[in-house]
Amino acid sequence: MATFVYDAVDPVGRPVKGRVDADSESLVLSKLHDQNFHVLSVSEAKGVSLSFKKGAGAPKLQSLVVFSRQFATMIDAGISILKCLDILEGQTKDPALKAALVLVRKDVKGGLSLGDALAKHPTCFSKLYVNMIRAAELGGILDTILDRLATFLESEMEIKQKIKSAMMYPVIVLCFSIGMIFALFYFVLPKFKEIFVSMDVEMPAMTQALFTMSDLMVRFWYLVPIVGVASFYGVKRYGATTKGRLHIDHIKLKFPIIGDLVLKMSVSRFSRTFGTLIAAGVPMMRSMEIVGETAGNAVISGAIGAARNAIRDGQRISTPLADCGLFPSMVTHMIDIGEETGRLSEMLVKVSDFYDSEVDAAVKGLTSLIEPLLIVFMGVVVGFIAISVMAPMFKLVSSIN
Repeated sequence: MATFVYDAVDPVGRPVKGRVDADSESLVLSKLHDQNFHVLSVSEAKGVSLSFKKGAGAPKLQSLVVFSRQFATMIDAGISILKCLDILEGQTKDPALKAALVLVRKDVKGGLSLGDALAKHPTCFSKLYVNMIRAAELGGILDTILDRLATFLESEMEIKQKIKSAMMYPVIVLCFSIGMIFALFYFVLPKFKEIFVSMDVEMPAMTQALFTMSDLMVRFWYLVPIVGVASFYGVKRYGATTKGRLHIDHIKLKFPIIGDLVLKMSVSRFSRTFGTLIAAGVPMMRSMEIVGETAGNAVISGAIGAARNAIRDGQRISTPLADCGLFPSMVTHMIDIGEETGRLSEMLVKVSDFYDSEVDAAVKGLTSLIEPLLIVFMGVVVGFIAISVMAPMFKLVSSIN
């Protein structure tokens, strides 16, 4: 079997490029005509790049959302899974997702279930995604679960975009401030020092300290990026260890102002993921395992793992979650009510919706707090530099008088 590349126009008139595995070019043409594609060209691929065979990393979240929505629509319309994958493979433009779909379609055609085929590509499809698909195949509700997955991914994407857009301005201001301070120390202050030294002006201790820092900056400027990169790499390596990640995530939760936002994001993610899995029919223990792995914080993951062990011993979900002291009482009470009424997934979705709005408000509050803090910081730095430079100038004027 060979791999062919094609250019075609789909039934609604959009240009489509893709790859197809077939025994001959005529079979490729037949397959494309069955999909009502107008074929422009077909040729055998001379070689499939290593990156295409192995995948090209993780796909964009938006690509997975579109893939899930389109897949759900086609399944609902009665199209077979294999043909759906065929169409989606040709339509997707995300290289990572396209590479995975080529192999997924091969595996499904070879007899694997969709869930097992997706599980072979963990960089593209998370454990949550795979397990929900497996549950959907067993329950015969693949279209419904794909829709839920798309909604879940959209919520994740929306939160990330809100945080990115909210933090964009403070980050720009901070970078500009650091650049301006560096320019003052590297270019401006040495000029003032030359003037004061040439005129034999007596400089106070504050000014001498400032010029000493400027001299160090001019002489050893290359150490700044080296120390910065080394620190970043060291923290990253430390965070890659189990102990380091636990320590860093604990600091995140306890850090003033930011800790509250991190906790709310973790609770929102926990509730949304857990609720989505339970609603899809994934078993409780398996759901807890997946939720723990996707919590995004090692401390929260540890608490969920402890809760999972307690549930295995016969306790209710809400009891160990309340005992760990991390989850707000509202969350544990809502879970408790959900367990009693048999509406756990609904309660978890409500908790997730509530904390999504809390995260939104916390991000806005953090942004409104960071901006004035940056302005005050810049004012203090510039004021210190101005006073340090002006002090010897006043002495010079006084001596002249």
